[in-house]
This record gives sequence, structure tokens and C-alpha cells, in this order.
Amino acid sequence: MASGRADAGNPDTRTRIREAAARLFRRQGYPGTGLKQIAAESHAPFGSIYHFFPGGKDELVEDVIRSTGPEYMRVVHALLESVPDPLEALEVAFRAAAEDLAATDYADACPIATVALEVASTNETLRTATADVFTEWVTEGAKWFGRFVPDESEARRLALAMISILEGAFVLSRAQRSGEPLRAAGQSMVDLTRSALERGSR
Repeated sequence: MASGRADAGNPDTRTRIREAAARLFRRQGYPGTGLKQIAAESHAPFGSIYHFFPGGKDELVEDVIRSTGPEYMRVVHALLESVPDPLEALEVAFRAAAEDLAATDYADACPIATVALEVASTNETLRTATADVFTEWVTEGAKWFGRFVPDESEARRLALAMISILEGAFVLSRAQRSGEPLRAAGQSMVDLTRSALERGSR
């Protein structure tokens, strides 16, 4: 009993719970994932969840959304920075998304979009959390596009398009169990960006 309480206060336990919850929410969504399953997946005492997240499932989900959102943005940003040409960078990013999804047997997509679809009209706290993450993504995306497209509103439109196209392609790729939607989405994003670059150079 004492060891269980000690484990509950271990920061590593909190990390395990958060990571396990993120995996399960990606694969099963919010309604399909229970706290007992999260405890089992994280190899943590059930009481640990309430120790770290007194608000229960909603508090844990909000924490996962707000912690994994920036992590996803850093991964995408690293891919976009991997090559200097913006069009090639977009191809690299979307191709990597297709390969990563296939590597998980089309099980692991974006937890932010998964939860947003499920709770947008039923849970204001979680809707706000997902909206805040998407806003941060758009802001960071607009900064990246702004390096190549001088018009700020154009850069923001491209960032919105990239996120919308990427998330929609994830849904199609998971449903069809194919990377084709993500690869096609990447080409569409390249075409949109090329047109914006051409307009900016006139």
C-alpha cells in the first residue's frame, strides 16, 4: 500500500499516464478510452490518475491536449525545416505523415483532431483546449509561411489550409488504410503554396 502511494507521487508516473492516455486517445478516441485502461496501459496504480489529475478524465484529457499539441507542432516544424526549399519541405512533411501513420497500422493519428471532433459540441473545456492548440498551430504555421510569402494574410491562409488539409487527410487515410490521401494532400498544399509564391513575386 505504501509503495502504491509513493508511486502515485512519482513524476515519472505522471509522464507514463499522460503518454499512455495520448496513445489511447489517438487510437480509440475520448469516449472509447476509460481510466482503468489508461492505468493498465501506463502500469500505474489507478489512484495515481486522481492523484495527478483530481478532475478525473476531463482534466487528464485537457492536459494531454495542451501538452501534446506543442509536441506535434515541434515535429512538423522540424520536418519543414529539414530542407530549405518550402515546396520540397511540404512534400517531406506530408510524406513523413503518411509513412508514420502506416507504421502504426493506421492506428495513431492526431489526438487533438480526434478529441475535437468528439467534444466540440458537448464539452466546452475540451473544445477550448483543442481550439487553443489549433490557434497556436496556425500562428506558428503563418510564421513559417511568412518567410516565403510577404503578405501576412496570405501566410495565415496557407497555414490554415495546411492544418485543415492535413487533418482531413488523416481521416481519409485511416478510413481507407492508405497513405494516398496524405500524399495527395501534400501535393495540393505544394500547389497552393507555389501559386502564392508566384503571386508574391509579381
